[in-house]
Amino acid sequence: MTERTHRLPSDKERKRLIKVHVATNPHYGKKPEERTIPELLSNGMINLDKPSGPTSHQVVAWVRDALEIEKTGHGGTLDPHVTGILPVALGNASRALQVLLTAGKEYVGVMHLHKPVEKERIHEACLRFVGDVYQVPPLRSAVKRVRRKRQIYYLDIIEIKDRDVLFRVGCEAGTYIRTLCVDIGRTLKTGAHMADLRRTRIGRLNEKDSMTLQDVRDAYIFWKEDKDESEIRTTIFPMENLLTHIPKIVIRDSAVDALCHGASLALPGVVEADTDIKKDDMVAVLTLKGEGVVLARATMPTEHILEKDTGICATLERVLMNKGTYPSIWKKS
Repeated sequence: MTERTHRLPSDKERKRLIKVHVATNPHYGKKPEERTIPELLSNGMINLDKPSGPTSHQVVAWVRDALEIEKTGHGGTLDPHVTGILPVALGNASRALQVLLTAGKEYVGVMHLHKPVEKERIHEACLRFVGDVYQVPPLRSAVKRVRRKRQIYYLDIIEIKDRDVLFRVGCEAGTYIRTLCVDIGRTLKTGAHMADLRRTRIGRLNEKDSMTLQDVRDAYIFWKEDKDESEIRTTIFPMENLLTHIPKIVIRDSAVDALCHGASLALPGVVEADTDIKKDDMVAVLTLKGEGVVLARATMPTEHILEKDTGICATLERVLMNKGTYPSIWKKS
């Protein structure tokens, strides 16, 4: 198969464009990288490497108990025997997990063919599945079994050994790799099933930066008992790391608290915006210090956000920041 670049839609490079130059008040808020460990424990995330065996729910519960916190959540459930990236949100960071629901995913897996087949035919069959595919979720899935369209961004064969095919696939959220293997087997007229699977990417989160359960526990003990922050700061990251794959809009300090109370984003509050924002895109609204304020749905493209002075440029989807973090200087109508 022809070598292709392994790119997900979230890999798209964006530039930050400045609409107006303003300063931020150092007395309110805090740069995400300057948060204390207790602040990270209540509003941070872990790029966890899930082991084979336990359910995603069991793994997240273990993290909660290991870190001695009250609340954890996860983005993108993995079957018990599937390994790899499982983003875990700590405390209030669970508010941001919805952005992962639509993020592209990458997996490395093993497809076992039920009969021998020529390598060239395997390559040709896999190539046919790049692009739009139609799937019916497997019987064991928790969603309604209706036919739906998903996109395969790339599907590359890494190695073929006897009837086992090692492959890498980048796909739209909601794609069933188990179903993909069965469909490829049907195309080859040999039959096939998924023998092993590992998730290697979600959006811009990747396995090379992931942490094991033991890493998490060790880092917490080093901090709790030895007051050593070095390990835990490379294990727990600010909540904003969940937002890296979606476009951003940066706002004035004076606009922050209004959004925290549920207001839509009006253009006078905008100071910067990423390129290539399109109407109806999910965007993350940030402070000038880089803190996540809300998730919002853009009502206009980047060009209009930068050119216009009045109107609503984004409507609220989810509040990320606690009310009162910035001063309330707005008035209710």
